[in-house]
Order: sequence, then C-alpha cells, then structure tokens
Amino acid sequence: MAWGTNMAQLPGLPTWGQGWLESYVAQAGTGDVVRDDMGRGARWWHHLFDGVAGLTEGRLQRLQDRVGRQVDEIGTAFRLPGDPAERPWPLSALPLLIGEDEWRDVASGVAQRADLLERVLADVYGPAELVRDGRLPAAVVTGSRHFWRSMIGMEPLGGHRLHIYAVDLGRGPDGSWRVLADHVRAPVGAGYALENRLAASRVMGTLQTRLNLHRLAPFFSDFREGIAASCRRSDPRIGLLTPGRYNQSYAEQAHLARYLGFLLVEGDDLAVRDNRLYVRTIEGLKRIDALWRRMDSRFLDPLAFDSASRIGVPGLMDAIANGDAVLANAPGVGVIESPAFAAFLPALARHMLGEELRLPNIATWWCGQSAPCADMLARLDDLLVGPAFADPVAEIGGEAVLGATLDPAARARLEAAMALRPHDYVGREVVRLSTMPMVSDGRLIARPFTLRAFAVRDGSGAWTVMPGGFARLGNLADERATIMGEGAHSADVGIVALSPVDPVSLLPQHVAVRRNPGTLPSRAADNLYWLGRYLERGEATLRLVRATLGGTIDADTGANLVPVTLDRLATLLISTGASRIEEDDEEDDDEEAGHGAIRDLAELAESALVGNGLASIRTLFSTIHGIASGIRDRLSADVWRLIDAPLPPEQSGDAGAMLARVGMLQERFAALAGLAAENMGRTAGWRFHDLGRRIERALAACRLTRSFATDAATADDLTTLLELMDSQISYRARYMTGLALVPVRDLVALDPYNPRSLAYQMARIGEHLAALPSLRDDGMAEEQVSLAQELALMVATVKAESLSPATMLGIENRLMALSDAIAARFFLQGAETVRAAAMVLA
Repeated sequence: MAWGTNMAQLPGLPTWGQGWLESYVAQAGTGDVVRDDMGRGARWWHHLFDGVAGLTEGRLQRLQDRVGRQVDEIGTAFRLPGDPAERPWPLSALPLLIGEDEWRDVASGVAQRADLLERVLADVYGPAELVRDGRLPAAVVTGSRHFWRSMIGMEPLGGHRLHIYAVDLGRGPDGSWRVLADHVRAPVGAGYALENRLAASRVMGTLQTRLNLHRLAPFFSDFREGIAASCRRSDPRIGLLTPGRYNQSYAEQAHLARYLGFLLVEGDDLAVRDNRLYVRTIEGLKRIDALWRRMDSRFLDPLAFDSASRIGVPGLMDAIANGDAVLANAPGVGVIESPAFAAFLPALARHMLGEELRLPNIATWWCGQSAPCADMLARLDDLLVGPAFADPVAEIGGEAVLGATLDPAARARLEAAMALRPHDYVGREVVRLSTMPMVSDGRLIARPFTLRAFAVRDGSGAWTVMPGGFARLGNLADERATIMGEGAHSADVGIVALSPVDPVSLLPQHVAVRRNPGTLPSRAADNLYWLGRYLERGEATLRLVRATLGGTIDADTGANLVPVTLDRLATLLISTGASRIEEDDEEDDDEEAGHGAIRDLAELAESALVGNGLASIRTLFSTIHGIASGIRDRLSADVWRLIDAPLPPEQSGDAGAMLARVGMLQERFAALAGLAAENMGRTAGWRFHDLGRRIERALAACRLTRSFATDAATADDLTTLLELMDSQISYRARYMTGLALVPVRDLVALDPYNPRSLAYQMARIGEHLAALPSLRDDGMAEEQVSLAQELALMVATVKAESLSPATMLGIENRLMALSDAIAARFFLQGAETVRAAAMVLA
C-alpha cells in the first residue's frame, strides 16, 4: 500500500484499528517505524492493529492490563541495585515489528561484529600484534579494569572466547541502524526476550502466527548445541553460574536454566579437584563440563582474580587452563566493552576482515590521542563526554554528559582534568532515535527505543542471530539516546516473515528416551528440604492460632476451652517461637484477671500472625520466600505465584477477623501442599521436600502429644489434640464411646494408617531415606538411615499406655538428631564437603 492511500478503503480493518492508526501516524514524527513501514507499503502494522482491535473491543488499555497479568503469571521480574524485593518486568503491550528483509541486514552486521570481536580478543590475549603494530593503543587495552594479564596465552577449550554476544542498536530517523554498546562479559536479556514473547503470545493468541513472526526457539537450541560442541564429552553436563538470588536478573537466569535444561548453580555448588570441575550433588561430586557465567570475571575465582570474592569457585581457572571445562564467555572479554575501544573498531574491521562494518558505531573520539582529543574539544557543544572505561572520572563521574549543558566554569574544570588524564575520556556523538508506539492510559503514544540483539555460536561454531530481541522504550518523548538512558519499558521484537513460519519449539527430533531425573545439587536439596519444613511449620502455627481463637474446637464440655487447655495453647505459641509478647501487669481482681487472660490470648494469636517471632506466619513466609527464590528454576509457576503473593491484609484484633485471615492463609498452605503432592515428579527433589514435611510433622506430633496427652489430660485437652492433629473425624468414626486417653494417644502417635500420626511419618521417612543414594560400597547403612530405623523400631514397639511426656521428648530429640544427620550427609557443609573423598566421575 502506497503512503497516502485512504485507510478506510482497506478491507476488513475495524473502525477502532483504523482510528488508532490514523491518530498515531498523525502524531508520529519523522523516523517513526510505523510511519516508515507504511510508507514502504508494509502491511504488518495493519494486521497488528486489526487483531488488537478484535481482542480488546476498542479499549487499548485492556490489552496492556492483560499483558501485565501475564507477566505476573510467568514470574518475569528484575531488581534494581538496592531494591529489597524484585519488581515486575515492565512490558509494553505492542511489539516492535521489523520486516524480514531489513532484519537480514541487521543480523548480518551483528554476526560480523561478533566475529570481529572474537578475532580482536584472540589477538589481545595472544600475539598482541595489533598493539605491536600500532593499530590499537596499549592504553586502550590495559586501561580497562576488565583486562586480565593472567588470561594471556590461555587458549579456551573449543577455541572460542565468545559464545554469546549482545549489542544495543539504535535506529536513526533515516532508518539506519547503528551500534550503541557491546555486551560480552555476561550479556543480560535473552531470557527477557523469551519471556516477552511468551507473555505477548498468551495475550494475542493466533495473531502472532498470522503476522508470520520468526520463532525464538531455534536460537536457544543452537546456543545449547554450541556450548555442548565445545565440550570434551558427547553428553556434557552444563551449568548456569549465577551470583545468587539477589542479582538484578536472577529471575531471568532461573527461567533460562529451566528452559535450556542447564543446572542453576552458585559458586558454593562447585568444587575443583585435581584441576577438574565438579558440582556437589546428593550423589557426591559430579563432573560438570561447561558453565554459562552470569557474574563478572573478577568474582569467578578468588585464587586467580579478586581474593575478596565470596561467590566464586576457588581453582576454577586451573580447571579452565587444564582444558577440562568451557566457560562462556571467557574471563577478560570485557576489555572490548569500553567506549574507548569503539573508536578503533572501524579500522580494525578493515584490517582484520577486509571490509567495512555493516553496522557502524556511533562516532567516538578517544582523548588518549592528541588529534582526536583536540577535535572532540572543538565540537564539545555537540557531543557527549564520558569515561573511556568503566570507572568514574574527574568532573563528570561515571555517566556521560552533554557538552552543551556545561557552564563555562564546569567546562574549564573538565578541560583541566582532561589535560591531566586525557586517556580517561571519550567524546561521542549524540544519537537521535526512531520512535515506536506504546500504550499509555488507554491511548497510543510515540516513544524512542533501542534494541538489544543477541548472537550465539551454534554446533558448528558459526554465529546465529536471534530473530528479534527486546526493545527498551524511553519514558520521555526526547529522542536522544543519552536522555533515554536504560529505558522505562520493554517490548517484544518480532521479525515479520514474507511467508508463513513453521511452528517450531525447543524440540529436537531424535532423542533417546531416558528416565534419569538428572542431577540434584546439594544446595537445591537443602532448599527443598527446608522449604518443606517451613511450609509444614506454617500450617502448624495456623492450627495453633485457630484453636486459640476457638475457631475449630468443639469440646464435649462446652463451647469454650477450660483455662488449663488455653494455657497449654499459649505455652505452645510462645515455646515454638510463633509469638513474642510482653506480659501485662497483674490485674487486681479475678474479673479483671479473666478479661486480661482473654486479651492476652488474642494478643498471642495476633502476634503469631503478624509478629516478629521466629515461627510467626510473617517471619515464616519471609523465610519461605527466600528459600524458594534460590530454587526458582525447580518450582512451577503456580507454586512461585502462591509463594510470591503478598500476605492477606492485617485485620483488627477482633477474633472473627483474625479467624478469616487464618482461613485464607490455610487455603494457601493447603494449595502449596496439594501442588507438591500431585504435581511434583517423584524424583530425589520431591523426596527431600516431602522428607522435610515429614520430619516437621513428626516433631509437631511429639510436641503436641506430650503437651495434651499427659496422664492428667482433660476432655478439652484431648479434643484440642485431635483438632490440632486433624484426626477428630477419624477418632469419632472409630470410637463410639467418647474420648479416652489411650485411644487418642494411639491414633495420633502410633497408628500407621493415620497420615498425621508419628508412626506414619516414620514410615515415610524410612522410605525416602532408603530410596536416596548412598556413598557406601560395603552394603552398610549410612548414619541417617540407621537413626531412622532405630526411631521407627522405637515407635513400632512402644505402647500407648507408656507414652509419657519424657518418652515423647526423647523421640523428639532423636528426630532433631536425624535431621542433623541428613544435613551432614546430603547438604553443603561450608567450603568443603564430607563427600570430597567419594568422587563420582559420571
């Protein structure tokens, strides 16, 4: 369609879509992608707005709201430095659409640039001919804090220092693309591009198929195959090395690890023995062949780089130097990210590739050379001036500033600082960006954007460019890249094919069937175990609160519990750490004392919900959230959504309101228990999670039985015990004569068919421990198995009549010793592990 054709003549275009396009094009300036594409006759924007109009019934904000909900459903999030919690990923509802022909040129330029940077790095850490021949100043290399002399001469396994490359691109008003920045140390964003596409596809349904958008899955398949091809073993074990859950892009890392089938590992999960790299697992040390690192080089190995690092792997670089493992990307590659390097890349491309850069840089002047520095100062009013490397510099700090914004005094100070250390500064041209549409308050507005593109090596070592990426949209209408900064919103980037695209996913065609559930790192087992324990502990706390408030008790002797039983409930709330409350002054008379006791119980219950006790619901949920964050790659979206959701709002001290809040919390805990019981595969991970639940439930059974089933127990005590153990219905169905101490003891402690009883927990604990791997080859039971067998035998042979508080306390102490033995055998124990001598080289 030629520009200027009456859009009302287009068949099938709804009135809303036509109105949106007319309104947007009228306000869009020169260089807007919609205006330019329509001017070239492209039809995809018409198809997009046609589909959006049908999806939203003419209300654009509805589309934005739906996308926001999908972002929450997927769990896409990020964190800014200093943030105590993650933020939802700000995804714009409308994608950036780019034609296949235009993208082909962009992708060619990205691949060319990645190849050039690989060659430059090979020379920098190899023969250094570029410096020797004067084509690259030594100060540009050594001035970067990402240059590591220890990497000189170290040839990486597979021959490649770069396995993944990201580049920020700007589209000018004339439609040309230029490079704004290179990212090679730990490129961020490929996972966000994938999640953007996933969220958008859930909202737009078949619209993306009708638009013929290229799929992203083959790109990630090529990346996985490329890393595997560089490894020595044919079926390598690959990990994604994360700095931890407080990293800004941890949510993205967890999603990528799950999608690619990589182990999500931290430094403590790994060990180096005899110059070989291992991951600590519940089966001992397992070989790991490759790491995709998402941390800065200086933190990787405290023995080779920064000795203060606490998140790295001591000896990692010995394993890399030994050619035993692949590290993507190699340490030291960040030297080429410095703005100073960009000034020399055009000439280096002509020298090393014999051709011009297909994607030109923005013009850059490095002030370490007198002529470019003088030229930059002469045109300072039209340029940005900033640090040549990553470190802040005198007068401007760590961010580039517009020369035109400097007053005469500031300019004089800057020139004086540059005269002292000129090599610390660069000048860069001010880039003006194209705009694209986004939805704001239910209407379309134009915002400048940059695009982050990605390239990875495939199985043959060639570069594959992602057909798309993610766009970052500015929060202001100002089209200068320096004003836009990091951007305020993200958008999916779709490459529109000229013909239908085959529906492919990350599904290889010929894969041998296997039922091996894979490797379970010790840290993941630890987290799953304690996640189970804390979830079960939360349920127990809620039962105590509900009983204290009278929400479940149906005592035979009346509607209200006697003071002795209430005292026992209060004691348990305090002794378990659920409640922390100051004692009130003693009341003067009996009536006031009675009201004070009632008030104290209500305060104890409220404290157990919202207080700061170690086992209060608020504290437990904070702990549960922290544990779950560390194993997000192993949790389903449903589980994470329940854990990540805020707690129900605090209610007043009214018992009815608190009971309602307890009910909502119990529903959430029940949902989490149901998901674990029905949705988790019966792997070692599930066994550790359920093992934690069983041990916590067994401890609670001991604690409750010795509190409420003493020889002096009242009917209210026994009723309360049955309610807290969720065994009231079972008891009444079995015994028609009413409450009796011995039958109650037997049901809650010794009955192997009661899923809440102590005996039932011991049977399940024994099954789990027997199924978990053993490191002994002499056929003898490991310590945790022996302890569990002894406990099970003790519970199986004891009589209900002799279940004294002392007996139950002894069993409780043995259960805690069993928990310690499980931790000593399977979980991480500091920098060393008790399994160091038992290496498994599989």
